Amino acid sequence: MEDLFCLDEQLSNEEKLTRDSVQRFVKEDVLPIIETAYEKAEFPRGLIKKVADLGLLGMTLPENYGGQGASNVAYGLVCQELERGDSGLRSFVSVQSSLCMYPIFAYGSEAQKKHYLPLMAQGKILGCFGLTEPDSGSDPNSMQTKAIKVKGGWHLQGSKMWITNATIADIAIIWAKDETESVRGFIVERESKGFKTLEIKHKLSLRASITGEIVLEDCFVPEEKLLPGTEKGLVTALSCLSKARYGIAWGAMGAAMACYDTALQYAKERIQFGKPIASFQLVQAVLVDMFTEMVKAQCLNLQLGRLLDADNANHIMISLAKMNACREALKIARNARNILGANGISLDYHVIRHMNNLESVFTYEGTDNVHHLMIGRHITGFDAFG
Repeated sequence: MEDLFCLDEQLSNEEKLTRDSVQRFVKEDVLPIIETAYEKAEFPRGLIKKVADLGLLGMTLPENYGGQGASNVAYGLVCQELERGDSGLRSFVSVQSSLCMYPIFAYGSEAQKKHYLPLMAQGKILGCFGLTEPDSGSDPNSMQTKAIKVKGGWHLQGSKMWITNATIADIAIIWAKDETESVRGFIVERESKGFKTLEIKHKLSLRASITGEIVLEDCFVPEEKLLPGTEKGLVTALSCLSKARYGIAWGAMGAAMACYDTALQYAKERIQFGKPIASFQLVQAVLVDMFTEMVKAQCLNLQLGRLLDADNANHIMISLAKMNACREALKIARNARNILGANGISLDYHVIRHMNNLESVFTYEGTDNVHHLMIGRHITGFDAFG
């Protein structure tokens, strides 16, 4: 995609090198296998070590905890390039980094941070994030999972649904309500008695990603596995979602760029009525609209990343960026599918895979409706959730 507004000039050399290395990784290691992985509904686990070796897991965390001390912009660029490959791969990195490593870093004890984070950065411990429940999605405060204080720790009782990495995770960050109805976070290891995971099958979106259910049946969690900083309640869980939503804003545009590049090249080569379809006014209008929305989203994402790096961003900014990117990326993917005609439904061209994936990305980490209401509450002062 052409850098019409010279955004590359706004990136540091380190940020550009990071982006370019992930771009090569996607081209050489992801694209040759992702079509088959998607068709077979298998997560390409062989990529985990390669992702870890590139330093992409928890990359914004300090080096003494296994991170790279990278900028938020660098992380955004990584998400963008990973999702050019597939949303499932970006989701894996996002869950490991933003939803599992971040809460341990932000709300964990020093002992928890020193034990888990370096191993997670190396991909030796994989995590998942257990907030969503069968009857609690957009309203996480209505969760039914309970944390009951017992001698030496806690008993967790409940279930979590639509959990990325559930069946391959070594640990789960589980959110549950204690006796005071305050939401607390726990590190639950797979070997814990009463902890069980089930894979969700028959998905037609995010097929190259593992999604599952977590069942907690009087699951005992030792006191030292409670994340002590989560005493502030639900806001701590939501702060993790903000980290993930930021990455999604960049990632969705990566999928959009992949669709746009495919559609543009196809339109230049596809001959109908004696000339390339790219020469027709209607096709050009669609391509221009696609390109315009991607440039706008890139500018928005870059500014958001810089504000995060300056510690001057908030969750409303992130909601706006996530909402915008997902909405426009899905439109772009659908328009690209249309330009490709019948070829648009073939996995050989990747567009239908991205389009199907984006249907999930549009919904998870906060639906489009929820983000609209969050921003609406911010600009009007009225809460329209009830």
